[in-house]
Amino acid sequence: MTIDRNNLQGKVVLITGGSRGLGAQMAWAFAEEGAHVVVASRKAGSCIELAAEIERTTGVEALGLAGHVGDWDSLPAMVDAVYERFGRIDVLVNNAGIAPLYDEVVGVGEALFDKIIDVNLKGPFRLCALVGDRMKAAGGGSIINISSNASERPAPEYVPYGAAKAGLNSLTKGFAAAYGPEVRVNCIMAGAFFTDISKGWDRDAFEDLASNWPIPRGGDPREIVGAALYFAGDAASYTTGTILPVDGGRMAVG
Repeated sequence: MTIDRNNLQGKVVLITGGSRGLGAQMAWAFAEEGAHVVVASRKAGSCIELAAEIERTTGVEALGLAGHVGDWDSLPAMVDAVYERFGRIDVLVNNAGIAPLYDEVVGVGEALFDKIIDVNLKGPFRLCALVGDRMKAAGGGSIINISSNASERPAPEYVPYGAAKAGLNSLTKGFAAAYGPEVRVNCIMAGAFFTDISKGWDRDAFEDLASNWPIPRGGDPREIVGAALYFAGDAASYTTGTILPVDGGRMAVG
């Protein structure tokens, strides 16, 4: 069996939460491999701006779309827009997520809880179903869910978020079974990356925590790229239902 490890040329990749942070780094990486990219997030302007920059720099086709992952009823139209432009989706990256902070768990209201679940769990479920079904009918595809190690070790300030991401881990395995063998569904369980979310961290406390990890620091968003490219391509042709920690070894220590 011959595996083409550089087979993303001409593929179509939809990335939610794609206008900044981990999503933007993955968009650039896929484009540099020759894939056409669709950048989706709540703010159309930032998506359109990034897509235009990617097109100018790499020469691939790029599309910026407004898409609110937490709005169940709007997601079919977002998916349809990609199919109308490109005719297919080869890779779906469920990257959009939110982790609002709160003072104490007892103060988390139903509206905040529901918002966290909608964006981190319900939306990815809906997109996995909508896109995965079409991928299976077309004969193949790859879905990559971006989870968090809060799914297994939630800090007190991330309890609802951790629960939602634990659900996303479970969805990964469920959809791998539902849509295999044609569609592979895998998950990157991300650790502490320096993105917009990290601006609210107590940096001294974080550095003290990270000092105990095998790689004692936070991650640069570019360091998510290798795992995403692996799961998207044929190098991972026998890999599905996998939860891969990319966290500097945090999950490996007690």
